[in-house]
Amino acid sequence: MTTDWMKDLPQAAEAYLEGRRLDEVECIIGDLPGIARGKAVPATKFARQPYFHLPDSIFFQTITGDWGEAAGEDGFIERDMILRPDMSTATAAPWTGDWTLQVIHDAYDRDNDPIPFSPRNVLKRVVQMYRDKGWEPVVAPEMEFYLVARNTDPAKEIQPMMGRSGRPAAARQAYSMTAVDEFGPVIDDIYDFAEAMGMEIDGITQEGGAGQLEINLRHGDPVKLADEVFYFKRLIREAALRHDCFATFMAKPIADEPGSAMHVHHSVMDRSKKQNLFVGPQGGETDMFFHFIGGLQRHLPAAIAVLAPYVNSYRRYVREQAAPINLSWGRDNRTTGIRVPISSPEARRVENRLAGMDCNPYLGIAASLACGYLGMTQEIRPDKQQRGDAYNGEPDIPQVMGQALDLFDESDDLRHMLGGEFCRVYSIVKRLEYEEYLQVISPWEREHLLLNV
Repeated sequence: MTTDWMKDLPQAAEAYLEGRRLDEVECIIGDLPGIARGKAVPATKFARQPYFHLPDSIFFQTITGDWGEAAGEDGFIERDMILRPDMSTATAAPWTGDWTLQVIHDAYDRDNDPIPFSPRNVLKRVVQMYRDKGWEPVVAPEMEFYLVARNTDPAKEIQPMMGRSGRPAAARQAYSMTAVDEFGPVIDDIYDFAEAMGMEIDGITQEGGAGQLEINLRHGDPVKLADEVFYFKRLIREAALRHDCFATFMAKPIADEPGSAMHVHHSVMDRSKKQNLFVGPQGGETDMFFHFIGGLQRHLPAAIAVLAPYVNSYRRYVREQAAPINLSWGRDNRTTGIRVPISSPEARRVENRLAGMDCNPYLGIAASLACGYLGMTQEIRPDKQQRGDAYNGEPDIPQVMGQALDLFDESDDLRHMLGGEFCRVYSIVKRLEYEEYLQVISPWEREHLLLNV
């Protein structure tokens, strides 16, 4: 089957379909949590339609499936959005039983304006603000996740998966090749799926948790990299299910084990000169470099509600558990929330270690870039560099979801960057999720309070 739209497919998608008949196209868009929503349509129908419709209410839905009162003054009437494919994102869905492509779509209203609370549009908005200044933001995400035993009973604790040896995955085996080999069949499928989809993995390592892995992606355009993280979450889950285990991107799935982060490395290029703005003429660190760090320090507290979007997210920020507890910055210091890795001057970058792997990649990258942009435009100087163990300092980030949302709602600067309508909808949905959580009584409360208070 060959049609005009297929002539513009990315090379990997063309290679995947070579000599084969395309059966189906998955038309998808990421909602607030980053779940793929959309429709699966026959390839012949996709070739005939330039767009399709979904109700805007998909962005008002909580992670539990409830609905936030986010529709605004017109009420909950579920207007149809126009979803148009971005064919540069067309890629294989290699875990399906037939020959299927998946394509990410962008959301517009009837006036052809971007839907302001669509996460991909939020990131595009922030990137455009950089470009309006003559800057080009560059990011490189790191994805941490756990492979765990199948868990079909939410009342039971999550357990590590069984490895190739027949023993449960062991903790405290960071960077162990033997530990990576334990998950060999799953990792092989991850590589195979990624290759079929045309996505390059920079490396896979064993992290400190039992069954915890990290995948690094090569640096590049923020929207493209967010698309890849969005796709990778689907890919990794499907690879795990093939081998009778689950992949989870929860920030803290197992008690007493490290949490899972989405560390984001940032640099900013001069669009005309193609030079890293963090590097001076003699290779030194520029004012913009320090201003970017200062922006993260000042504005990240308000952005934590986006980087840590669930009550579970805050269980990750624990002293001595491989996650930051404050916004100190340092060079080659993994105890700080903001780290400057060792690099050549040309590769100088700033790493934000606050974001959890449970955040929406579009929103997490958008919020982080927004904080750095505000630092550069407001010329914010950072605090003094942290030269020792940052865990010896005091926490200075929100500790609970409610506090984080209060700071988010109070930040006019962040609202300007991300868009007021997005911030309104996001806050309503997240506060409803928080209220739903507060109605659940935990085993800890029953164990320690039932007969003792």
